[in-house]
Order: sequence, then structure tokens, then C-alpha cells
Amino acid sequence: MDLTAAPPVADRNTAADLRRILQRCRTIAVVGLSAEWHRPSYFAAAYMQGKGYRILPVNPRYAGQAILGMPCVARLEDITEPVDLVDVFRKTDDVGPIAASAIALGAKCLWQQIGVMNAQADAAARAAGLDSVMNRCVKIEHARLFGGLHWAGVNTGLVSARRRA
Repeated sequence: MDLTAAPPVADRNTAADLRRILQRCRTIAVVGLSAEWHRPSYFAAAYMQGKGYRILPVNPRYAGQAILGMPCVARLEDITEPVDLVDVFRKTDDVGPIAASAIALGAKCLWQQIGVMNAQADAAARAAGLDSVMNRCVKIEHARLFGGLHWAGVNTGLVSARRRA
């Protein structure tokens, strides 16, 4: 049975699971991170970096360049430091080899972004002892669980009902 062809399934992680993952995983390799500020991958990575997470860019298009002040590598195997979470901004069909690399790298979690749902990669990661998240945005979940959401999606602190002192 080809699980990647199945209709989208709801992620089975609870809010407590996601909170634990985000508290425990402080170094994030972002596969498919774009250097373009308006792309979702950049926006999510910049948000997480602003919350104190270490971001490691992974994108062959930008290898050797810096994204968010960090050197970008072409593939996960080129990372020379421990990685806690592998955040995937790639097509569902591309996730299998990325999951295998995340497992080999010793990551603690494979996180497939919104719209990315490779059930086989999810099962492989879980079988290897990793946490696995599908079809969720790391930025949105962090903001939802740790108090960073408002009507535009980010708590900028620029608009407030509080009077200035």
C-alpha cells in the first residue's frame, strides 16, 4: 500500500507533544530554506531564530552563502554539528531521503511543514525513535503554544491597547 498517495491525514501529535518537541529541540536544520525574505521558509526560520533557536540553512541553491547570518549547506549530510529538528520545506515526494538523512544525523524530530505529508517518512522516523510531525508549521505551532499569535499571525508588540507610561 502506498501511503504517500493516501488523502491528507491529521497529524496525531497533541499540543503537549508539540510543546515538548519545541522546548527540547533548539537547533533546527531547515531543508529548503530560501534566502528570499518573503518566502514562507524564510519567514518561519526568522521567527524561530528570533525566539532563540539556532537555524541551520539547507538548500543546494544557496550552498556557501549565508541565510539569516548562518552558512547554508547543500544537504543535511554537510552539517557538522548536532541537529535536534529537521524542518522540511520540500515536496511530499522529496521527504523520504530527507527522513533517512535526519535519522542518520541523529536528529530528534522530523517536522514536515504545512502541505507536506509523507506518511512513509513519518513511519520511518517514528520507527527510528524520532518524533515526527506532518502538515504543521513550526512557526505557527510555536506561536500558538507559547503566546505569539495575533490577527496577522505574529505578535509584533507594535500595536497595543496599553497606554504608554
